[in-house]
Amino acid sequence: MTSAYSHLQAQLATLATEAFRPELADIDRLPTAEIAALMNAEDAAVPAAVAARLPEIAAAIDATAARMARGGRLVYAGAGTAGRLGVLDASECPPTFNTDPSEVVGLIAGGPSAMVKAVEGAEDSKELAAEDLAALGLTEHDTVVGISASGRTPYAIGAVEHARAAGALTIGLSCNADSALAAAAEHGIEVVTGPELLTGSTRLKAGTAQKLVLNMISTITMIRLGKTYGNLMVDVRASNEKLRARSRRIVSLATGAPDEQIETALAAADGEVKTAILMILADIDAKAADQRLTDSQGHLRAALHADGAR
Repeated sequence: MTSAYSHLQAQLATLATEAFRPELADIDRLPTAEIAALMNAEDAAVPAAVAARLPEIAAAIDATAARMARGGRLVYAGAGTAGRLGVLDASECPPTFNTDPSEVVGLIAGGPSAMVKAVEGAEDSKELAAEDLAALGLTEHDTVVGISASGRTPYAIGAVEHARAAGALTIGLSCNADSALAAAAEHGIEVVTGPELLTGSTRLKAGTAQKLVLNMISTITMIRLGKTYGNLMVDVRASNEKLRARSRRIVSLATGAPDEQIETALAAADGEVKTAILMILADIDAKAADQRLTDSQGHLRAALHADGAR
């Protein structure tokens, strides 16, 4: 047991995300305002670290969108903070882009209960990741994103290895250079954010970097799939009063139509924003609009161009 821990300690000592910063050893003695300023300065460096990896991020997104256009799913897999960020991103896709919950999936080591309470040993199991993915019935059209700040978490690596063996597209997102996770994946994305303010607390800069990249992966993939019209969320699911109001505003911004026409179109379109916009701009009924959207694989701009509309 001692030798096992010694090996892990030696491994962690090589990771930038685990490095000790002696200049911050007295941080607990500083005034609150100074600590807040330090944290803010640390966070300000994260976007630049993400920017350095934009070519790799863009390539991974294009590959993901191509698979999803053929009916594939986007699956995030991670442990701890990384897993929670994946589950968060996945859970926001249905209300934002009207995706089915099965289209973008977040897996966290230890299952749903691990969202709020750590599950002992779950992150150390490649086999558990393989079991979780096997339950989804992966195909070659799917994409699996392994997420791990250290880049060495067995659960994330195991997920990528299992997915790659199944023919799925694989992406490895880590915050250390030369990581095992990036090496295991077809698309390795290493956003190197450096040592944390609190030694090893990768929910800080590393977590922020992972959130930014996951935002890009899901959002830009959905743009490529026609889930937006310009920068309007035309596939938004109006599941509450705020979103119903937003739906009407989106139709208004896209069409410039008066409120009465918008209400009539949304009612005929059963609340589907994309259908209502097409009805108004192309001057067609809901049935014809639905058919055009089906013919254009859900891309509103392509459906509009089919009739020479704007």
